[in-house]
Amino acid sequence: MLTRIENKLSYQMKFLGLLSVFILSLPVQDVAAQEQSRIPPGISVALKTGNASELCRYMNSTVDMVLFQTEDFYKKNVAATILKDFFNEYHAKDFTIRHQGAKNDAEYAIGNLETEKGNFRIYFLLKKVGQESLIHQIRIEPDNGK
Repeated sequence: MLTRIENKLSYQMKFLGLLSVFILSLPVQDVAAQEQSRIPPGISVALKTGNASELCRYMNSTVDMVLFQTEDFYKKNVAATILKDFFNEYHAKDFTIRHQGAKNDAEYAIGNLETEKGNFRIYFLLKKVGQESLIHQIRIEPDNGK
């Protein structure tokens, strides 16, 4: 029985060793590319301060918006009004990006918005329009996990 456990541990150690070698052999330029695909900091600041006007500076001319259970495509100015109403109801206290990434010409982020009335999970998708990355989709959902 002890030999079985030793063999299993030996196998796991070999696997972890190979995994470590694989991770260490990844090109350094991939890490640099990920660093370049960071979400513009102004988006985080706008969410952290509950500033709908500032957030709309980063939006495409039309935005797919999901707020609670309502989803629709809105013109930028209509989305600004909806977000302003949201932030008037739920005063922002803090926003933290928990995960972000990129694929092709799209970038995404998932974050947590802390408000005086509860916490929300925010997802947004940015796509390149000319030289700028603009928000094409934003989802704001209650974060029931906290």
